[in-house]
Amino acid sequence: MTVIVIGSVNVDIVTYADRAPRPGESLTGRSYQMVPGGKGANQAVAVARQGQAVSFIGRIGADSFGDFIKSRLGGLGVDLTHLVVDAALPTGIAVIGIDDTGENAITVIPGANTGVSEEQVVAAASRFKGIKVLLAQLEHPFPATLKAVELARQAGARVILDPAPIPTFPFPSETIRLFDALTPNEIETEALTGIAPVDLEAAAAAASRLSQTGLPIAVVKLGARGVYVDSADFRGHVPPFKVKAIDTVAAGDCFNAGFAVALSEGMPVERAIRFAAASGALACTKAGSSDAAPTRAEVEALLAGG
Repeated sequence: MTVIVIGSVNVDIVTYADRAPRPGESLTGRSYQMVPGGKGANQAVAVARQGQAVSFIGRIGADSFGDFIKSRLGGLGVDLTHLVVDAALPTGIAVIGIDDTGENAITVIPGANTGVSEEQVVAAASRFKGIKVLLAQLEHPFPATLKAVELARQAGARVILDPAPIPTFPFPSETIRLFDALTPNEIETEALTGIAPVDLEAAAAAASRLSQTGLPIAVVKLGARGVYVDSADFRGHVPPFKVKAIDTVAAGDCFNAGFAVALSEGMPVERAIRFAAASGALACTKAGSSDAAPTRAEVEALLAGG
């Protein structure tokens, strides 16, 4: 394996309507789809579509939604050797409402994702041999991630944390510098640093504050305004790619997957961020979550044109 992703997996039920319903309102939408989702699964699929070998550590329930997940993720090229079936908890779900502007509102029921454990990671220890990158998020118990970080370090791999959702537990400097890179969005950046990245100057200050903890690569995702990076090799703003957005559901996940792929291939930081930004931008041009992940050829075509 080149990349390991540890994280959440859900069945996403995605609805499309002109606008979001108001409190107490029943609103008739246009369509819906049911697809694999969860930040971990989205990122694993996106890595696979970029052509890298990826193994996923996660948890599903012993139910029809779990069967759906196994069938779809396996068919997309993700190694599921360490996707555990939990007899006590249901497969996680997310209900995602998308309006005509491409904005989304999401309700997540985590289910079996809450059962991801240190013991499960230890059972997957053999998968860490020879990996280049570990990619994690915060939609599953953090002790499991810390165990995965330990194994990744022993393998000489780099570790990326997507600090989403916002940590609900202490997240001091000692924790931040366990990772090689953090990739918070605007809301997460403010929660971690106390600085809202309302402009590039503020984004630079927030990224610098993260770097001052000892974090090697601080990546502040600014949505339609691009990305600000603070690292020893590159410090500055990477502008966004111009695309016609349909929805933004998986943009952050595809960004992180692209970043993991780029680092696993030894790309320097600035080039890796551009590769990641192209991956995230292309995800906005397709509907859905994991289904929106771009192919390697699509990413390279956007980079060549931009």
